[in-house]
Amino acid sequence: HFPTALPGAAKLAERGPGACDAMYGYPQGDADDLYDGYNQGAPASAPQAPPTAAGSGYGRVPGTASLRGGGLASRGGPQLMSRMGQQQVPEENRPMTAVRAAGYTSAGPGTGQRGVFDPTGMGNQNRGPAPPLQKRSENSPEDMCREMEKEVNALIEESAMLSHKGDHARALDKAKEAGKRERHLCKQREQNGLADQINIDLTYSVCFNLANQYHANGLYTEALNTYSLIVKNKQYAQSGRLRVNMGNIYYEQQKYPAAIKMYRMALDQIPNTGKEIKHKIMRNIGNAFVRLGQFQDALASYEQIMEGSPDLQTGFNLVLCYYALGDKERMRKGFSRLLSVRQVGMDAEEMEQVGMQDVLEDDGLKQALRERQKQTQKYLSVAAKLLAPVIDKDIVAGFDWVGDALRVASQPALATEMQIGKALFFMRSRQFDKAIETLKSYEKKEQTLVAHAATNLSFIYFHEGEYSNAVKYADLAMKHNRYNAKALVNKGNCMFMRGELEAARSMFHEAMGAEADCLEAIYNLGVVNKRLGEHVAALGLFEKLHAIIPNSIEVVWQIADLFDTSNQSRSAIKWFKILNARVPTDPAVLARIGNIYLKEEDEAQAFHYHQESYRYYPVNMNVISWLGAYFVKNEMYEKAVSYFERAAQIQPQEVKWKLMVASCHRRSGDYQLAFEIYRAIHVDYPDNIECLRYLVHICDDLGKKDQVHEYVVKLRKAERAIDPGPQTVEQVPEMAPPPPPPQPEPQQQQFYDENLPENGKKIPSESQYEQSQVAAAGTGKVAGQIKKVAAGGADDDHFADVELDDDLLPH
Repeated sequence: HFPTALPGAAKLAERGPGACDAMYGYPQGDADDLYDGYNQGAPASAPQAPPTAAGSGYGRVPGTASLRGGGLASRGGPQLMSRMGQQQVPEENRPMTAVRAAGYTSAGPGTGQRGVFDPTGMGNQNRGPAPPLQKRSENSPEDMCREMEKEVNALIEESAMLSHKGDHARALDKAKEAGKRERHLCKQREQNGLADQINIDLTYSVCFNLANQYHANGLYTEALNTYSLIVKNKQYAQSGRLRVNMGNIYYEQQKYPAAIKMYRMALDQIPNTGKEIKHKIMRNIGNAFVRLGQFQDALASYEQIMEGSPDLQTGFNLVLCYYALGDKERMRKGFSRLLSVRQVGMDAEEMEQVGMQDVLEDDGLKQALRERQKQTQKYLSVAAKLLAPVIDKDIVAGFDWVGDALRVASQPALATEMQIGKALFFMRSRQFDKAIETLKSYEKKEQTLVAHAATNLSFIYFHEGEYSNAVKYADLAMKHNRYNAKALVNKGNCMFMRGELEAARSMFHEAMGAEADCLEAIYNLGVVNKRLGEHVAALGLFEKLHAIIPNSIEVVWQIADLFDTSNQSRSAIKWFKILNARVPTDPAVLARIGNIYLKEEDEAQAFHYHQESYRYYPVNMNVISWLGAYFVKNEMYEKAVSYFERAAQIQPQEVKWKLMVASCHRRSGDYQLAFEIYRAIHVDYPDNIECLRYLVHICDDLGKKDQVHEYVVKLRKAERAIDPGPQTVEQVPEMAPPPPPPQPEPQQQQFYDENLPENGKKIPSESQYEQSQVAAAGTGKVAGQIKKVAAGGADDDHFADVELDDDLLPH
């Protein structure tokens, strides 16, 4: 509150009008004045006495001039009459200056009090220093509440900063703590009778921040509940806009109808002045309708936005809806409307000039403009590539129409890119002649286009096996741009296929130098190092590539294969299991894991993975033969029969699978069925010595004496055809068993790997792995060892003289 009167006003009145002048620091003596004599002039009527020191004209308020009476006269002149007819006190004429009222004169600051600005006149009083401040008493309830409010605000700001840095868990804790303290603050004010001081804005801020942190941490239910509390509170005038946030949560939960409902409720509460916010909400509604597949409803939202405030994102979404509906005419209109959207920022030439001039400047505005320009190019490029193949009945006409539209819209770079896209479309459609024709049309154009076209031509010729032309166009692309990583990779691939591994490696190294993250160069370099036997270098490259693209199954397979080749079985199993998790139904991966477990002598795991591989791909001969041999080794002949029968179906011209089926029936004691199978084999293969030997012995076991002599004669005849000798059939005893063959030399057990190139060139029936495993299963020992086996547990050892070789067949 302002005081009604200044201190000492009564004293000033007593001292007279000149006292005020002296107190404001005006000079009272006769010191030389720059404006001396300014107000000295002839009196209006009679001369007056000179002014005294107390009533000096230099201390009065300046007078004003008047034009009354036909001449200029000072109102301070003598004997002037007031309107009431009373004579006024004569006054001295004063100079009209602007410095008097401010307290300054032409005289400079002097000594003593003349140079001190003391408008209140307190400088003459001898006063000591100001008394010390009084100690603050204990906080009142109001002060305590004010301090608590500051703490709540600090917690809200800290929570927001943590959320901005990505530490959402701690941000949520701070938001909860702010909520607790704010509630405690409200209780304190109510208890102390300060309810009128409750800060509603603070409560709103706490709840809003808490809801945001719940949303950021994925706690959607809690976030929706908190937003609902704010929205339903009528004290918050603009809280209805928060329904947009609720709609976003429903959108993330894929509850699109609820999201649309919230968006529409928020839209109803936005005034007409907020057009930008309205259009953003309507775009969200359109996106939700697209997710629901209701493209017509989405079109209504997007078209309304394009009519009011068009933007690139909405125009792009509109084109996508037209594409989904298959309306070609509206696709054309939508693409034209997209091209007509005014793009904020600089054009390509200005951006290039600015980039050349300000390479070293870090300008945030220019960076934002560049990002917008890239986003614009992306929208237009994707829309053009999407519409060109379907916008017209003729694909070529569609690409031409899109290219012309881009040129009209001052987008020549995108128009050229569309021509390259046309060639790529022909390549994907296997129309290589048209692709080559399109790309060759750029040979006489600007260098950038020639480089792109030559790179694609090199790629086409490489896949067609024309390595000379592929190298030719790769060199052409490198001529225009020596650091074209894709051209270097193409040339390296051609050299790799020619067997020039060192030259290919140098090309891949150069490609990596030109473009450090060229994935094709890194992968191919790893393959070359693997082929050259440098497994450590190859493993390092593939692990680097795995860090860049962790979901690539080809890279994972290469790492697992390198560990297996280096005899690091545990690491190989680990990586193959990672690969199996990515492609759980790949039979080759399952068989490879089973093979590694077989090396580790873990037959249980080996059997499991081989059986899984057979379940997904039941025609792999290596897997079938291993499973059959496994059951024979464990004397489970009935189960082994099914696998050997499948092998006989896959390779009907291979007699040994049928002999294995008959042998399994013989070992299981079903001699009659075994005899029938042997006889059927003999009909198909009358000169097969193994089959004849089994027929001789099994006929003797079944008591078919009349057929024994017949098969013995055929056996001797077949043996003489293979190894003719002086001995005749009549010289051989009738019932003498055939002589045993010479025992083969023992050989080490071999393991198969169907992914190795040398195994791929062999016929599965002639695999060393298969022979050794079948022999091991038949003998119960390591492959190559010979064991005499009695058939079916007969009392008389009819098969005591029969020996089994590596094929589980008697000689």
